[in-house]
Amino acid sequence: MARGPQIAMLPDGKRLHLQYGPTDLIVEADGEHDEVAAAYRQAIARFRTLLPELVGELPRLRQPMAEDMTADSFRYSTARRMAEAARLHRGVFVTPMAGVAGAVADEVLAAMVKGRRLHRAYANNGGDIAIHLEDGAEFTVGLVDRPEAPEPAGRFTITHAMPVRGVATSGRQGRSFSLGIADAVTVLARSAAAADVAATLIANRVNVDHPAIERRPAQALDPDSDLGPLPVTVSVGPLDEASRDAALDAGLACAEAMREAGLIHGAVLALYETYRVVGPELAKALPAAA
Repeated sequence: MARGPQIAMLPDGKRLHLQYGPTDLIVEADGEHDEVAAAYRQAIARFRTLLPELVGELPRLRQPMAEDMTADSFRYSTARRMAEAARLHRGVFVTPMAGVAGAVADEVLAAMVKGRRLHRAYANNGGDIAIHLEDGAEFTVGLVDRPEAPEPAGRFTITHAMPVRGVATSGRQGRSFSLGIADAVTVLARSAAAADVAATLIANRVNVDHPAIERRPAQALDPDSDLGPLPVTVSVGPLDEASRDAALDAGLACAEAMREAGLIHGAVLALYETYRVVGPELAKALPAAA
């Protein structure tokens, strides 16, 4: 029998852990005790209904975005967030599933802060983070270059004045399949869903043809994958410097175009401890990329 939502305070007594199926969230709120307690009750109530809602809309969420697919094509708010974020990139292959982790974080955070007086709050869904900041509040994120690394390659502080309320990381070593070879692409954007979709698409573009790269059709690895027959990266062997740089530069061009279009605030692209950075603030936060 499938387990239902798992809900518990972490040992520090400050953070709430919400786990249900593939969704694994850490949420935290800063404010008066009663406000925080109410915020957590609201987050829990929303979390309990979220996954069943998504399951009911999965067949359409796995379809590529088309001109007639909008947020109104979906019944529930999480799916609508996913569609809104993906629609910003119509014209390239993308499904609403590209933003699922970020949209879940956005949805839980929105429920948590509704009607509450909180100085700061966040919902972290496996590294895709939705952030709430009041005036004077800030939030520091780690910039990863390898998901398995014990420490981030750099840190960046988001302030209330910045147009950033979402962070997401994607790459071939993440939880989802990638068409590219990036170790990690971290994106800052106005929502976690927007950052999630952008990180996915930029990571897909960090790519090059090379015999050291093994690819397989996504549906051969997971029959339910929204990527269908597209070749996803299985492994990456040693790359020569020219191939590595070509892959990173392809991703960089994609990220720069997104920034110029106002779709993202900045991005860090990492492959074999080599970096490309979009946004001067992020460049300062990542000494290795300077």
